[in-house]
Amino acid sequence: IVGEKMSFTAIIPVREGSRRLKNKNIAPFAGTNLLINKINQLKEVTEIEKIVVSSDSDMMLKMAESRGVLSHKRSIEFCDEKTKTFGEVVAHICDNVEGDDILWATCTAPLVFPKHYREAIQLYKNAIKEGYDSLVSMEKFKRYLWDDNGPINYKLGIEHVPSQQLPPLYYATDGILIAPRKKMIQWKYFHGSHPYRYILDKRTSIDIDDGLDLACARAWLDMDESVSQIDPYCIDAPQ
Repeated sequence: IVGEKMSFTAIIPVREGSRRLKNKNIAPFAGTNLLINKINQLKEVTEIEKIVVSSDSDMMLKMAESRGVLSHKRSIEFCDEKTKTFGEVVAHICDNVEGDDILWATCTAPLVFPKHYREAIQLYKNAIKEGYDSLVSMEKFKRYLWDDNGPINYKLGIEHVPSQQLPPLYYATDGILIAPRKKMIQWKYFHGSHPYRYILDKRTSIDIDDGLDLACARAWLDMDESVSQIDPYCIDAPQ
């Protein structure tokens, strides 16, 4: 049963190790670093009552405390990506914070701004009432996809169609994930099987995994928002 007031806790999960980009979570960005940048963004969202940085890194936890937010120290087995499963990590973190609903906010999605969190929270409140169990940010795309056996969403030859005519597909961006805290513990995951899809544009959806992603995010930071919201599938393309 959904009460009139929902208590939102934002979790920023970070860890010391990074396989593709060293010290990724504290890479320089927007005059500070990715972690501080995300804390600053979340602090502008009044709907969020608590912000928690969960990490094995004392340095990152001190950064959190310096910005006046809560910290959750994770032992190494919940950070090494070997000892515990991903689901166990999610449940462990959620079991060690307070709040009715959790907003999972990765600092590697630096172009998800306060306005997006505010909109997502309102959409989540409505979605829960309509029977959805969670909210997941996604990007819609239309691409020619193959697996080991060949094309999987289009046909070769005379039946080939322009990409605008392909059925839309979606991928979870991990920029915003919201669900009841107790459900995350039960599912051992950060969203359920019937999530509301919160569609973000290509710019907002960027998730930093390597150096090229970081360079793109830095280049796109000050890009005119009107450009990023153009629907690429509404633009006439050469036939």
